[in-house]
Amino acid sequence: MSYLCACRQNVMQMAVGRKTFDMRKRINNGRKPVEGSLFGDDDFEPCMPAIDLSKYNFDEVFGRLAKSDFRRRFRLNDEMKDYVTEKGLGRIGMHAADIIRKRLAPAVIPNDGKQTPMKGHPVFVAQHATGCCCRGCLSKWHGIEAGRELTAAEQEYVVALLLTWISRQL
Repeated sequence: MSYLCACRQNVMQMAVGRKTFDMRKRINNGRKPVEGSLFGDDDFEPCMPAIDLSKYNFDEVFGRLAKSDFRRRFRLNDEMKDYVTEKGLGRIGMHAADIIRKRLAPAVIPNDGKQTPMKGHPVFVAQHATGCCCRGCLSKWHGIEAGRELTAAEQEYVVALLLTWISRQL
């Protein structure tokens, strides 16, 4: 069967030795991908271990942030609080980890300083409230220098800080 014929019949098969694999079953387990969604399907299972928030003490960080008029003005509105309550901190933690991995962790961010919206998701509000919205603020407030990729431990620290701030808002 030629490649052109296979495409016309919408059959994606790959022959390896004597075995034939149907590629449709291997891509997204046969499900259609969700386009335009930052977080994917609602039935998505977490692939990261839960973060133990008790191992972090953010009292000093929150004390410094409380002295900033800009950082102090951020609050979760009732709609966002309901969203967090409905989804649970575990799901919000997955969202936070995904946002940090995609928008804050890379070494070079083309739109650094402008990549975090001021509203729209509890994690975005928490990022501004905690000084984790861009690499400049991350450097200023948390001493994590810009220009290099965030380590897994640094990403966990940021996610734990965001979740702690969100839980204090509830």
